[in-house]
Amino acid sequence: MIRKLFRFILPAALLTVTALAQTGTAAAANPAAAPPATTRIGIINIQNASVMTNEGRRDFEALQKKFEPTQTTLNNLNQEIDSLKKQLQAQSDKLNDQARADMVKNIETKQKTLQRQAEDAQADFQGQQNDIANRIGGKLLEVLDKFAKQNGYSVILDVSSQQSPVLWAAQTTDVTKEIVDSYNAQSSVPAPTPALKPAGAAKPAGASPRPPASKPPAPKP
Repeated sequence: MIRKLFRFILPAALLTVTALAQTGTAAAANPAAAPPATTRIGIINIQNASVMTNEGRRDFEALQKKFEPTQTTLNNLNQEIDSLKKQLQAQSDKLNDQARADMVKNIETKQKTLQRQAEDAQADFQGQQNDIANRIGGKLLEVLDKFAKQNGYSVILDVSSQQSPVLWAAQTTDVTKEIVDSYNAQSSVPAPTPALKPAGAAKPAGASPRPPASKPPAPKP
């Protein structure tokens, strides 16, 4: 997504440089008639924007729910391995060499199975997660392009990466929320309904909604 965003940014930046050069030439020829050149720059966290959209929240939450049975299976296998380890430790002095070796081999086999299944689940989850992010990200860029042109932006930079060249920016330059709102209005996807809290659960005083993560959580092995 970042590469796509930069492909949009670079032509805009080059266009800005050309426009400024032309403005400077005109100003030199007729200083009284030339208005001062201005460049409007914005920033966006494109990863957060993907998760913050109604469509992103809906699809990422659905993906997480889809992998809940896999997560349960991995948790159960992990608990089984822990139980076997405790059993081996408690009975080690009472077991003969063959019985101890068989138990150790059984534990090692289950550990390899757990690791393989966890890696497969992680790869599958990550792949589907990336598919969602790429699909939403492509449509976000279309919204971003329209927004930038309508509001006179010359450059909008993505600051979601740790390698972002932006060291500081005023809060007023952040257009993430505006892009998300525009995306939601265009997609017509309703906001996901919050899960009902258990009866008797009270919200702590002064508590605020948890902000969306920059990246959707992956299932833990």
